[in-house]
Amino acid sequence: MAQKAAAKKGAATRMKRRERKNIERGCAHIQSTFNNTIVTITDVQGNAVSWASAGGLGFRGSRKSTPFAAQSAAETAAKAAMEHGMKSVEVYVKGPGSGRESAIRALQATGLEVNMIKDVTPIPHNGCRPPKRRRV
Repeated sequence: MAQKAAAKKGAATRMKRRERKNIERGCAHIQSTFNNTIVTITDVQGNAVSWASAGGLGFRGSRKSTPFAAQSAAETAAKAAMEHGMKSVEVYVKGPGSGRESAIRALQATGLEVNMIKDVTPIPHNGCRPPKRRRV
C-alpha cells in the first residue's frame, strides 16, 4: 500500500497545453458602468474566449471610469481574441458608463469587423428604488 502511494507521488504530471481554437465569428459584450468597463469576447455559443477590464489593466479610482481605460480594455481583449483567429464580432453594449463608444471604436481600430451593435441595457419596469440624489 505504501509503495503504491509512493509510485503515484513520484509520477510526473504533464500539464496539458491549451489549444488555440480557430474561431472566426464571435460576440463582444461591453459592460460599462459608472465605475468600470468590462469587455468580454465570446464565441457564438457564448463561451468566453478573452476578457479584460479597466481595473484589471491597472487603472485605479476615477481613472477606471474614463473612456481611455475602456479603450485600453477593448484593445487588450480584441488582441487576445484575434490570437484565436477571430475576425468579426457582434457588439452587445450594456450599461450607462462613459466608455461605451470608445470601446466600440477600439474594437474596430484593432482590426475586428463589427457586424452589429446592439444595446442590451436592462431597463426596469419600475423595479428597485434608485439611489438618493447627491448633495455636493
